[in-house]
Amino acid sequence: MTGPESNGRSRAQGLVLKALVLIGGALLLKRLTKSTTRWDHARIVAESLSGEKFSREQARRDPDNYFNLRMLTCPATEMVDGSRVLYFEQAFWRTPQKPFRQRFFIVKPCPKEMKCDVELSSYAIRDAEEYKNFCDRPKDQRPHTEEVIGDIAEHLTTIHLSRCDRGKRCLYEGSTPPGGFPNSWNGATYCNTELAILKNNEVHTWDRGYDDEGNQAWGVKGGPYEFKPAPAPASCCDDMFSPLNFPPVMALEKKIEDSFVIQKE
Repeated sequence: MTGPESNGRSRAQGLVLKALVLIGGALLLKRLTKSTTRWDHARIVAESLSGEKFSREQARRDPDNYFNLRMLTCPATEMVDGSRVLYFEQAFWRTPQKPFRQRFFIVKPCPKEMKCDVELSSYAIRDAEEYKNFCDRPKDQRPHTEEVIGDIAEHLTTIHLSRCDRGKRCLYEGSTPPGGFPNSWNGATYCNTELAILKNNEVHTWDRGYDDEGNQAWGVKGGPYEFKPAPAPASCCDDMFSPLNFPPVMALEKKIEDSFVIQKE
């Protein structure tokens, strides 16, 4: 059936469809052009750091200088001001239940007067033994918010991160301020850290200690450790018996001191 009434209905439907298209386009444009807030940057960094990551590929390429390490980070709590508290630990791939490094990270926006986007501070843990394998436990078996906040101990370092320039592989990169932070391990007087977060949730971190003369006292020399997200379960055992996962027989502490952390000429 055709006629004025049918034609009017068609025109009305066409106008409605056109209006919906225009509204949808405007909403999409608004979403695409919406600026990222200071807290959005902090959230992205916190989420990118979280999860299980390994340096396995780097250890395959250069087994003399890098080991297959496990880096595990997860949310611990949130501060009243919105800052995110993350628990972080590192261990050798074969002994994840025995982390040799444990920290709290506090992630928040940089102060407005600074030319950076995210402030990432690391803190010692008051009773680190109580937090071993924190991320692997069911949530009801982890320390509660009040306990976590109470166990945040000595401030160690702060890294100021900025968004990477368009076209680079990274999302954020940054380092400790010039002069670093006090550190007395193995004859060092200060330490520096460089950090880069890549678009595939890969994290590159480079910690080094120096003495008063600027000589490197500890830390790898060839470049940062490259931690990539955990492989799919199907490939978890492909290299279970690789030499990378069976270090020479020696005390774990000695291995870390001589090979992982302290790189001598």
